[in-house]
Order: sequence, then structure tokens, then C-alpha cells
Amino acid sequence: MSGDCENYGTPNGTSCACPPGFGGPTCSQPACGGNIFQGSGRSLASGSPANLTSCSCEDGWTGTGCNVCQTAKACQAGFSSVAGTAGSLTGADTGQNNTLVCNANARVYAAGEMSCQVQNPTLQTLFPGASTLTILRNLNSSFTPLPNTTAFGSSGSAHAQLFYDGVEQFYCTADSCQQDLGSGDGSADWNCQNLRCTCRPGTTFCGAVASSNLTGIINTLSGTLGISCDPPESDNTATCAFKQNTIQQVFGSSGLSLNGCTFGECVAQNVIDTLSGNLTSSTTANDPHSSLSGGVIAGLAVVGGLIGIALLFLLLGCISQRRARKQGGAGLKASGGVAVAWMDVSYFVTTSTSGFSLRRRGKGSTDNQKVILDNVSGRVVPGEMMAILGPSGAGKTTLIDILAQKHKSGQILGSVTFPASGASVYPRVGFVPQQDVLPPMLTVHEALLFAARLRLPEAVPDSEKGARVDDVMDRLGISHLRDVRIGDGEKRGISGGEMRRVSIGLELVARPDVLILDEPTSGLDSVSASKVAKVLHSLAHDPDNPTAVIASIHQPSSQLYHSFDQILLLSHGRALYSGPGGFAPAEHFSARGIAYKEGYNVADYLLDVASDAPVGLFHLSNGIHSGASAPSSDEVEKGIGGASRASPASNQDSAEKLRPSRWRSWFPRTRYAATFLTQLEVLSGREWKILRRDKTLFLAHVAVASVLGVFCGGLYFKTDLTIAGFQSRVGCLFFLGALIAFSSLSALYNVVEIRPLFLRERSAVYYSPTAWLLSRFVFDVLPLRIIPTIIVSTITYWMAGLAHDAAHYFKFLFILVLYTLAMTLFNFLLACVFRNGGIAILVSALTALYQMTYAGFFVHLNDIPPVLRWLQWLCPLKYTLEALSVNEVGSGLMIEDSLEGVPVNVSAALIMQTLFGFGANNYYRDVLVLFAFIVGFGVGVIFVVWLKVRERR
Repeated sequence: MSGDCENYGTPNGTSCACPPGFGGPTCSQPACGGNIFQGSGRSLASGSPANLTSCSCEDGWTGTGCNVCQTAKACQAGFSSVAGTAGSLTGADTGQNNTLVCNANARVYAAGEMSCQVQNPTLQTLFPGASTLTILRNLNSSFTPLPNTTAFGSSGSAHAQLFYDGVEQFYCTADSCQQDLGSGDGSADWNCQNLRCTCRPGTTFCGAVASSNLTGIINTLSGTLGISCDPPESDNTATCAFKQNTIQQVFGSSGLSLNGCTFGECVAQNVIDTLSGNLTSSTTANDPHSSLSGGVIAGLAVVGGLIGIALLFLLLGCISQRRARKQGGAGLKASGGVAVAWMDVSYFVTTSTSGFSLRRRGKGSTDNQKVILDNVSGRVVPGEMMAILGPSGAGKTTLIDILAQKHKSGQILGSVTFPASGASVYPRVGFVPQQDVLPPMLTVHEALLFAARLRLPEAVPDSEKGARVDDVMDRLGISHLRDVRIGDGEKRGISGGEMRRVSIGLELVARPDVLILDEPTSGLDSVSASKVAKVLHSLAHDPDNPTAVIASIHQPSSQLYHSFDQILLLSHGRALYSGPGGFAPAEHFSARGIAYKEGYNVADYLLDVASDAPVGLFHLSNGIHSGASAPSSDEVEKGIGGASRASPASNQDSAEKLRPSRWRSWFPRTRYAATFLTQLEVLSGREWKILRRDKTLFLAHVAVASVLGVFCGGLYFKTDLTIAGFQSRVGCLFFLGALIAFSSLSALYNVVEIRPLFLRERSAVYYSPTAWLLSRFVFDVLPLRIIPTIIVSTITYWMAGLAHDAAHYFKFLFILVLYTLAMTLFNFLLACVFRNGGIAILVSALTALYQMTYAGFFVHLNDIPPVLRWLQWLCPLKYTLEALSVNEVGSGLMIEDSLEGVPVNVSAALIMQTLFGFGANNYYRDVLVLFAFIVGFGVGVIFVVWLKVRERR
């Protein structure tokens, strides 16, 4: 039966057909002397188990079991002794030399025998005797002299036996073998499939010594078998390797080393002549020098797909940009001509006495709500300037925000409309906030041109946009500041009054139909305030394009006060007066018993009245406004509803209906003047100018990367190949990952620092948040993340003596760059989620500590309690460190050490798995996981920016 045949012999009646060099009823007895042509007639070794130490080979034969020929004469004599002088060789006879020769090279033509010594310090420590390995490589049995005797099994198969002190320990077989001759230098690589091995019970390797019983390991060997041999040396011996996954994990990527290998194959000369120069098979997929692995192909496919998607979006952007620039109606349209009307505007904010701010949503109730505005109405027509006066807390800024259509966190009632008077359906409302938020590294002209390129229609030529900027600068009186940087508190630039005029200019370049300003003169001296007032007055009373101008004024001078055509006086959220300016308000209140002293500043008089207004004055003024400014209900209804927040109503029961839709407030119907590609171009241009002018952060990153690279490289300089040295290598890789995690904190700070400017520009509809994110990502990641990462990694890599070949170096850099991208996006996400930069930095630092804990360096991941162990799968540094370690041991790193005097020579992959629990084949899996983190963080950043990072007042 087949189960009784050892050495994978085949049943032959009551006995077994045995591979060359074995005999007996069960093929368990090795041959002792003779030659392979004798087959079953060879003398066999005696004993149980049989031992070959007392056997000797005939002349011309060598190797364990005497299967390896040495001379052609031995082959010819062996064949003649079996077939006689009249016997003919098998195989096609092409008329060439049909004489048998002995092929002593590593290459196999038909069926070749090889015999090698197994020498490994670790193996010899356990088994100090002599170990030898015999292998029959059967490529094509039809070309052998005696197919059923000098070859065995099917073509493309291999049979191997390991002997220890002359006793067979285990045997293996594999099929589907292919031979690769490499570059033709005499080397040969065999790659076979379906490996099977069987341990012989009771032998030294397989149970005779319980402490070193290898039965469980040997009997489970499977998969791919590799037999790699170098060209024979001058003594006709060569170095080979026996490769299999488990064996390579223990003894390194080069497998089990075989020394002193001898080859012998009796084959006809005509077979050699016919097949010389022709490969017997194609190169296998396991040869890393000839084909790409599946992981590499998958990686290239992913990168290619991403590049293809980017190119597709770029093409679509170019088409959209070109179409927009070719649209008709090129040129600047007239501005102004739009009135502003608001009626019964009320505003409430929720208050809570319990410490929690919970908005009540039931039936429009106003319980626990503070009234900021109470039924305020008014109107401004083109060619008029209105000043909104009132003491602090009167509601001036709140009313300005509502008129400018800003997002408010409270509840709004009433309506704001823009009655049609020849204006477009969607009027352009310019808003100048109280604080001047400007890009400090740009010049005045660059800042205004930036706004013009993004806020004027795409069809307007760039030259016309530049002319518009020059005209605005002339009107504002800041032409002499054209090439002066704006500056900020740290870097001195233009003055406060000049900054205010630049802020106004940013709105004027967009040619607004209505201009609304929040305290444009606060913090300015009287001269600067007068210049600002003259600019606004000239804009409002422009004979060609009259514009409605509304401004809240805190405490105007007499000259400033008299420049306004209309006055709206607020006190505690209620309107005391709305009508013509000048002395009309003083006359209005004088008629109601509040005397006005001649020569007294009317504005100061009005503020005194509003600061301590009698209750009766509120009663008289409630819903009653002086002059013709107040809109009627019919006028409001005729207004353009597209800009209204809510329809007129005074009934509090309708409050729930009038609250703006949260969904619509998240996704407003915004139309950008410039296409996405133009937005990206202009934003990238600004980022490049800022980076070029302020090199401090870039140089700091480069300097720190260089210093830390030298420090880390010196700390791990030329790390040796001991077990402790390997742990130091992983420590070096861990240090680089931790360095990236903490250095990416600067990305968080950069976003927090530029956030106010983004909020102002987004509220003014400059650009899409996606375009801003993309430009920030490119000009933050490349110069401040990737370049420093490459610098510190390269210095450390070569100083520490990591894998010295280009492939592993670039794979090493690839992983660190992916981790850098992931950490940068993660810090972007924190900066967008938390408005408080201190909280964001704290969370980022704690996350970095968490990653260091679960990276697998400080604690073995399998030793973590199961209730906490799952957190490792959310740790990007764990995948980074694993990929870097796998890449390092994948270079064939071998550990050469001694433990208590016992020499150790094993693969670094085995030590890696034992100490850290990293999988030896997880590199490409880790790459895909890091890509997933990058995509996840990137989508999260976009989602949060669109929904959360917006101006709310």
C-alpha cells in the first residue's frame, strides 16, 4: 500500500518502487555502494535504522548514498553493466554524439543528483553531528538513460532526504518544478510547488531527543520549495540554499545554507548539445529580479488610479475654466442701485440658568431667551448713507450682521429684503467686519488683486481686474502703499487706518450693490476716520453708481456724524429713531421733552438719550419711526425674497417656522465668481508668495530635521547584527515614527493661525473650502512635511546602516511619507474640529502618546488585555513600524549572536515576530491601511470644514 512506502515510493505489487538510492520492501533502506544504474539490485545499508557511515562508494561516484557521478567513464560503465554493449540510449538521436557523459554543473538537463553538507551554527548547536542533504531534481525523465531507474516520479519533480550521522531523518517531495538559469553564469534556481515532508519517527531530529523534536515543524512544511545554487567553484563544489517559508523565517530569506554541494547527472551528450543555450522553463513569478510581485502591481495600480483621477479633474477644471472665460458679457457690470429694507426684525439668544445651553424648540416659546433686537425696521435707498448709533450693547453689531446675511446662532424673526430697483436677482452685498483680518505677508496691491481675481466674474479679463484694483486704490487714497506689505502685530506694515481702508477696498473691488460696515472708524484717530467717511460718502453718492451704505458707528465726531444721510438710533435692542440725519434727530427728541443744547455734538446728545431713555420714550417710539425711511408691508412683500431670512411676522407662535433651516445654513446656495481651477491657481499663488517671503518655518523644519537626523544616526550608528542590535534597529524606526507624529503638530498650529482669514474670506464667498484645503495641503505638506521627513530619514538610514540597497531604501521612505501625510491630515482635522487651538494641541499630543503605546515597541501587542487590545487597529504608527520592520528584515537580515555561549544564526524575521509580533508578509497590507487612514482623515477634514468651519456670530 502507498502508506507503507517511505521516501514517497510507489506501490509495485507487494513491494514499493523506490527513488534512486533506496530499496527494501518499504524504500526505507538507503543504498550502500554501487551506482544508480543498478536500481533495486544495489546493496543496502544494514541496521535499524540503517546507517551509511560504514559504506563506501565505487570509483567515479560520490555523495551520500553514492548517487552523484564524477566521470563520464563511471556513467558509461554503469550503463553498460545493465544494458550491455548493445544497449542504446533513450531519447531522440539527431545524429550527434550519443555517448553518456557526467554533467557536474548545477544545471539539470534530464534528472540530476546533488549532495550537500548542511552547516548552520544554530542547527549545529542542537545537532552537533554531520548533516547532509541529497536531492534528486527530475526535469524531464524521457532524456535519462534509464527513465525508471536513474529518474523517479513525474517530470518536474524533486525528492530530498536529510541524513544526520549517516541516518535518514526526514524526506520531502515537491512537483510542478521549473528551472531558471538566471544570466547563464552556471547558476540554477529551482522553484517547486506542493511541498510535503515526513519526519521518520524515533530518529534524532524526530523524537529521539524530546527537547529538540522537530516532527511538528517538519511534517507541516508546505507551499513553495526553492533550491538555489551558485556556479560550481574550482573544486567542482558549489553553495546552495534550501528555501521554504518556515525555513526562511528561521534561517533568513536565503533559506537553509548548503555547502560543498556536488552535482552529477548521467546524460547523453546529444541531449546536452540539443538543449544547451535553451531555457527549459520560463522564469518563475518568485524571482524578484524578473517580475513584479502582486503587491507591487497593486500599489502601482492604486497610484496610477489616483494620478488618473487627478488628471481627469484637472481636465474637467480646464474645460470649465475655458468655458467660463468665453461666456458673453465680459466686462464689469454696474454696481449699486439696490435698496435695503428690513421690517420687524427681532433676535433672541437662548439663556440657561442650569449651566447647559439647551435651545427650546417647542411651539416657538421665548422662555429663557434674551432679546437682543425687538421689532426694528428701517430702509436705505441707493445714494444714502445710514449710521446705526447706540451705546454698547444696544444691538448695533447684531443688526449689521443680520442685514449682511451672516450666520447667527440665535433665533431671527422679521424680514430683510432688497426691493427691486433695476438690480439683479441676487444683489452683491459687501460686508466689512470690525476687525481687520488681512494676509500680513502680501502687499496692499496683491491683497486687492487677490480679491478681484476671485470675486469678479471669470469672464472679466485679468487686465480689467487690475485696472479695477488701481481705481479702488486711488479712491481710497492708498496708491502710495501699493508695494508695502500689510503686516501684523509682529511684523510692522501699514497703519490701522490704512488697514481699515484696505478692508473696505477688498469689498469695493467686487463692486457691491450694497455696502455694510461694522464700526469702520473704531480705533482710528479723527483724521483717519474722516478719510474713511469721505470714501464711504463718495461711494454712496457716486452719480453713476449710487450705492446704499450702512455703517454702525460707536461714538462719531461731529464732522463724521454730519456725513451720514440717515440715522438709526438703538437702545437696548429697540429703535428710538429712524430717519434723516443732521439736526433732525435732536429736533425729534426735543419735541418730546429732552432738551438739546446748541453747539453740542448731536451724536453725543443721541448717545446720552439712548443710554438712559425714559420708558415713555420707548412707548412712543415702539413701531413708530420718523421720516420716510420705514418700509411698508407692501414694499417688503414686493422685495426680492431670495435674500430674506424670514417673512414678516410678529406672532411668537410662528417662531419655529421662521427659524432658518439648519440644513440650508450648512449648505447655502452659494455661487462662486471664479471656477474651481481658478480658485486653486490664485490660492496656490498666494501660498507660494507667503512661503517664499516667510522662510522661517521652512528653514526651522529643515534645520531640525538635519540635526535630529545626525543625532538619531549617531545614536544608532552602524547597528550590529546581534539580537540587541536588531532591537536597536527597530528602536531607530520607532524614533522616526514618533518624531513625525510630534513634528506634525506645527500643521495644526498653521491651520489655527490662518483660520480667521479663511472664515472672513469664506463668508465673503471668495472660494470653495475644498480649493482652500487643497492649496493648504500642497503648500504645507510638501515643503514642511515631506522634505524634512526625507532629510531626517535619509541621514538616519545610512548612518544607522539599515538595508543597503535602493529598493528597500525607497520602500522605507514610502512608508514614512504615507505616515507623514496621515498625521498631517489628522492634525488638520483636529484644528478644524476644535476652535480652541490649545485643546487641539492637547488632543494631538495625547494621540501621539497613544500611538507610541500601541505601536508594538514598548509592549508586545499580544500581552495587552483583550479589552484594550483592539485599539491597536486604530493606531497608524503600529502599521508604520510594522511595515518599516518588515522592509528591514526583508532584505535578508540575519542575526549572528550567542546566548550563554550557544551560537545563534537565525533570520531577523523570526526575532521580529517573537519580540514584536509583526507579520513578515504584512508590508503591502500596512501600505493599504495607511492609505485608508489618509483617505479617512482627508474626507473627515473636508466634511468638517464644509459643515463646521464657517463664520457664526
